[in-house]
Amino acid sequence: MSKKKVEAAQSADNADQPEKPQEEPQKPYRQILLNELATGLEEFQRPSLGLFLSSLSGGLDVSFSLLLMAAMRTLVRHDLPSAVTELLVANMYAIGFIFVVLGRSELFTEHTSRAMFPVISGYASWGSLARLWGLVYVGNLVGVVAFSALLAYAGPGLKIVDHVTFIAMARPLVERTWLLTLISAGLAGWLMGLLAWLVSACRDTISQIVIVWIVTTAIGLVGIPHAIVGSGEVLVNIFAGEGTTWSEFFHFLLWTTIGNSIGGTVFVAALKYGHSTRGSESSEAVAP
Repeated sequence: MSKKKVEAAQSADNADQPEKPQEEPQKPYRQILLNELATGLEEFQRPSLGLFLSSLSGGLDVSFSLLLMAAMRTLVRHDLPSAVTELLVANMYAIGFIFVVLGRSELFTEHTSRAMFPVISGYASWGSLARLWGLVYVGNLVGVVAFSALLAYAGPGLKIVDHVTFIAMARPLVERTWLLTLISAGLAGWLMGLLAWLVSACRDTISQIVIVWIVTTAIGLVGIPHAIVGSGEVLVNIFAGEGTTWSEFFHFLLWTTIGNSIGGTVFVAALKYGHSTRGSESSEAVAP
């Protein structure tokens, strides 16, 4: 019933707009919010097994960023200046996210904002949010653990990655203080929540690819941690036996997850919902 209400609000919102000879270049912000609500509600209503499998697929798909980053860093490390190497590696960071977004798999950092909209608007409960977040988070982590173990074993054997690369990927992430990890992860969660909002604002697939590439390349270039991909960067070092400990991994995972969640829920979900519902017409459109 809730999803039907949102769809009705979308239809009413479209009907309220005066007819134009051609499509507007940008969607109204209220329409973006309604799209995010409808998409979020679909995820709440999915069976647990289907949601978990989609999340497992998302964890595996996004892990191709690990493979490509490691391969690129190994390939060009001795031949190009450091700045050029980091730029190329950051572009490889974006590939796995493009796979996830276009493949419609589930990724935890997208849901830190998107899944909040139905809860804030009263269409879903906090208990159902905990179920959704839990399934997506666990599924993503299972996928990235499996891929990291595979990469640590097969990468050096195939001569596409070396052990120096594993160390270079992991150590900058685990050597930060908890506060710096929390703050930087908050920025990453903010950007990932913004990515979900901007993808919903896009009108075609090419625009979605460009948005995903811009946002995730920025995350990779700056080096701010993503709970799922960052976990893979640390885990490959552990599985390769290059000195990173499980204690360091769980410390990283804890503060990165908290930071990503705060960034997506506060700086995207709360603020976007707030400004999109200012005014009587907008508030009525998303009222349960």
